[in-house]
Amino acid sequence: MCGRYSVVTKKIAKDHRQAGRFGDILNDPNYNAAPSQPLPVITNTNPEKGAFLSWGLLRAWATTAKTNRPINARAETLTQSPMFRNLIGRKRCLVLADGFYEWKKIIQALNTLFDLPQSPGKGKIIRQPYRFTLQNEDLFSFAGLWDEWVDKSTGEVLKTFTIITTEANKLVKEVHERMPVILTPEAEELWLNNDEPVNDLLDLLQPYDADQMKAYPVSDLINSPVNNSPEVINSL
Repeated sequence: MCGRYSVVTKKIAKDHRQAGRFGDILNDPNYNAAPSQPLPVITNTNPEKGAFLSWGLLRAWATTAKTNRPINARAETLTQSPMFRNLIGRKRCLVLADGFYEWKKIIQALNTLFDLPQSPGKGKIIRQPYRFTLQNEDLFSFAGLWDEWVDKSTGEVLKTFTIITTEANKLVKEVHERMPVILTPEAEELWLNNDEPVNDLLDLLQPYDADQMKAYPVSDLINSPVNNSPEVINSL
């Protein structure tokens, strides 16, 4: 899954097709993007302008805003899920990012009485966060779905999104079995194209090339969404 990510850099690859669409939405760095926050995306219905949508999908037919809001959608089951199957053809978005976080379970050995050998598998389990970025640290985008919900009592419109995940590539798999779908610049154009067949869109939802990525451990400051400072992304 993808439960935290960052959108800090303004560095945009020379061949990045979306360069002119980011505008001012990247002015404020977010080192610790978390569910429910308003975050920068580009939708297929307004591809020339970025917008801020809340992370955690709230479907239009939901009776209350307090219902479950999934932050991720599995690529393998999009067309079978009542939650997502009608959105793949109508409401897609690019979720802007420059890195994401996953946590690796590590067994930390404990001191034993008289320093006797510890039994195999025994110890304190810790979750070490890692940050994944592109090798060149450029800005990129996740494949996402979005929707809008109207509060019938107030008329307020809430626009939300979810990030599509797929099986992990060989780099991410060292830490977690799944990863967010990262789109190449060419795939971004197709993802926003309203004339693209659904089956062709589904073919885009593949693990990103591991050789084009890197990873490093970061502080557990990332564990709390209130921590949004440069120290969050510093390597240990």
